[in-house]
Amino acid sequence: MSENYVPLYRKYRPQTLETLVGQEHVKKALTSAIELGKISHAYLFTGPRGTGKTSTARILAKSLNCKNGPTTNPCGECESCKDITNSIPIDVIEIDAASNRKVEDAQSILEKVQYVPVNGKYKIYIIDEVHMLTNHAFNALLKTLEEPPENVIFILATTEVHKVLDTIKSRCQRFDFRRITTDDIKNHLRFISDKEKINISDDALFAIAKNSAGGMRDSISLLDQLSLLGTTKEITVDDVNSVLGRISFDILSKITEQIIASNHAGAIEVLNEVYSSGNEPLQILTNLSEYFKNLLIVKTCSKDLLPELTGLNEPQIKEILGQKEKLEVQQIVFLLERISYYIKEIKQATNQHLWLEIGIIDLANMAENSTLLDLQNRVKALEGGAVPTQMPTPVVTRPAPIQPAAPAPAPKAEAPKPQEKTIAPQETFTPPPMSKKPDGNDIVSLWQCLLANIKSPATQALLKLANPVQISTDGVIITFKNERLVAQVNDTNKKQQIIDAANAMFNSSSVPVTIRMAQSGDTKIEIKPQAQPVQVQTPTPAPAPAPAPQSKPTEETQNKPQEPRIETDQEKMVLDLFDGKYVE
Repeated sequence: MSENYVPLYRKYRPQTLETLVGQEHVKKALTSAIELGKISHAYLFTGPRGTGKTSTARILAKSLNCKNGPTTNPCGECESCKDITNSIPIDVIEIDAASNRKVEDAQSILEKVQYVPVNGKYKIYIIDEVHMLTNHAFNALLKTLEEPPENVIFILATTEVHKVLDTIKSRCQRFDFRRITTDDIKNHLRFISDKEKINISDDALFAIAKNSAGGMRDSISLLDQLSLLGTTKEITVDDVNSVLGRISFDILSKITEQIIASNHAGAIEVLNEVYSSGNEPLQILTNLSEYFKNLLIVKTCSKDLLPELTGLNEPQIKEILGQKEKLEVQQIVFLLERISYYIKEIKQATNQHLWLEIGIIDLANMAENSTLLDLQNRVKALEGGAVPTQMPTPVVTRPAPIQPAAPAPAPKAEAPKPQEKTIAPQETFTPPPMSKKPDGNDIVSLWQCLLANIKSPATQALLKLANPVQISTDGVIITFKNERLVAQVNDTNKKQQIIDAANAMFNSSSVPVTIRMAQSGDTKIEIKPQAQPVQVQTPTPAPAPAPAPQSKPTEETQNKPQEPRIETDQEKMVLDLFDGKYVE
């Protein structure tokens, strides 16, 4: 390299406000201040790195100390302008706060503040990364910033303005530097490439600009590095990706195709090819997440915005457009979440390649993942009020032994017949659709379905003591023989649980529910004694209830201490219903 070689980011550093790329609001404000002669004694420039803070500070210093100044167009030929351009000024002192952060350094600055400028009109202090100063150093500068000498100007620059003391910020004119747009960076890189005769494609320039995250200095440095490749051939996007350690679009597209097709072997084969070429696992998944992010943008955004939002060219967008039809939005989001999960795992893993392969196989499990997602959605739908199709199955066998023994009305004399009807559709029972009113013959099944839709076991147990008179879209009527039970259901949240279950059952939002005392004209559905009389009528299962008394103290084996066993309202209700006797 020639001894006189100057890096491009220094060679093309802006020398006037007019040549500053982007930051139009800053240029306009400073130009007006210079033209009107309203120069502040302290400025605070804040913003991301590489956005022009230090360059603007030097331009402002040059504009103020030029022999023709203050002027918005410094001559660049006078001694003051040349000193600032060559970074050897006498009246413009640049200080790196990261290495001069102590209170002694601040006091040294204050001692020199009193000296008058030599060549220019102002003595200007540019303090870079000012947030690195200690609180003691800030306090030492505070008095001078508040009332500086007439010919002294402070320009503070920082990337972390939140770390600067509020007392310092309140004494400065603050200018926030924004990230430079990708188009502005690309156009400036094209200007430099033409001046330097660098053979590079527009797509490559766009890739450089997008990678710089709004910082001009980083993009120019990368262009400088790539310029060595443009002596014999045109620099392409692949060259940019190679320098950055990124995976090419074509490789990412191949992996994505294998993932969409649920081809585990094909995905691993492409992965090994990428890994063998020297790409790290973390970089592979990071690039893959960016590809799926672009796929999501193509899936959801207008076609006119795609080049700007994705940074892809027309052929690349066309290829992604073909892939977007094979995936739904929720599937792309799901894959992005899984990639993010494996990125976190790889960062903490000792065997990163192992986790990379596991992650790719998991991503390629598209069909199974989609099915799982559908199941999750169905579960959420059921929890939100959908009608369960298999909940009635555990209850159809209970009424069978009870109905013959119960004193049923004449229509229910043929008890064995309903048993066969309820057992036959046990696996495929679904409640009637909302548009069809259920007839009285299936109220038993509807009642069991309603109970299954109630989530609270306590409410389910209480309702087993009730009698359903009506269950339809027109309304649900439930009766009790005990006033206390009616009051308990109506005065607590149990009624709301019944309303929610009825709405879920009929896919409605306004099914009326009535809880009242039993009346003489009510149709009696003999299903409420099912839980306990089952044990009374079958002698062999009699030992089965033994676990319940076992949990009680041994003193309760007598008949008389039944009242001490009343520990809950539910037990009291059962006693009232069965005339104060336990059925054992």
